[in-house]
Amino acid sequence: MLRHQDYALRSRIIVTEYPDRLVFESAGSFFEGDVTDYALSERTPQRYRNRFLADAMVNMNMIDTMGYGIRMMFQAQRRRFQAMPDFDLSRPDGVRVTVHGRIIDPNYTALLMEKKELPLKSVVLLDSVQKQRPISREEASVLRREKLIEGRYPNIYVAAHVATRTDDKAAYIRNRAFDDGHYKKLVVNYIKQYGVATRHEIDGLLMDKLSDILSWSQKKNKIRNLLSVMSKKDATIRNTGSGRRSNWVLNLDKKDNI
Repeated sequence: MLRHQDYALRSRIIVTEYPDRLVFESAGSFFEGDVTDYALSERTPQRYRNRFLADAMVNMNMIDTMGYGIRMMFQAQRRRFQAMPDFDLSRPDGVRVTVHGRIIDPNYTALLMEKKELPLKSVVLLDSVQKQRPISREEASVLRREKLIEGRYPNIYVAAHVATRTDDKAAYIRNRAFDDGHYKKLVVNYIKQYGVATRHEIDGLLMDKLSDILSWSQKKNKIRNLLSVMSKKDATIRNTGSGRRSNWVLNLDKKDNI
């Protein structure tokens, strides 16, 4: 993003971290061509908005010299059995890139685990299907011949496949994301049993149960957001501690209904 940013706009690259995704925002329009062309190696950039900066970064081994950055992003997500990155080019003065860290459609994830040699072009099309974005009838026909989709066009969806290899099953379990209700129930049951729970104890309870797709800091943020919802919106628990020492207990008004 550094070598493509429009520095005349006097802006900066913004990185926002959410529990399930990273969002990058850069000033300036997408400089040249189409995102998918770069992802599928059908095009390499002919020029850069900031040529001097690009050359300097190449000389310092900070970036590659062939312009494969977008393709590398797509390939990395594929190796993690994750959704493809989303490029929002709707603003003429900025580019917004979202890198997903959660499972959108379990069937898509299972397919990537089962068919590791699937062409990237097919993966990109399947990603559009799981996100309920339109693809052409011809593209749908290609996916159907490979038994990758089901349904009647245009109401198609990713075909249901079951991972058969033991390591694929284990990876799927580690990477899947449970509904928040599952984690809330674990917290409530813990407090019911022990009367009180510190943040350290709740971290120990949930950290290894959250999706392995999430980083350590993302898991911490996920737990913090979960406790916030449980105490404010749900009002099922409350913090009786002070300062950095949290002591979570069941809310007496809700205790009988939990």
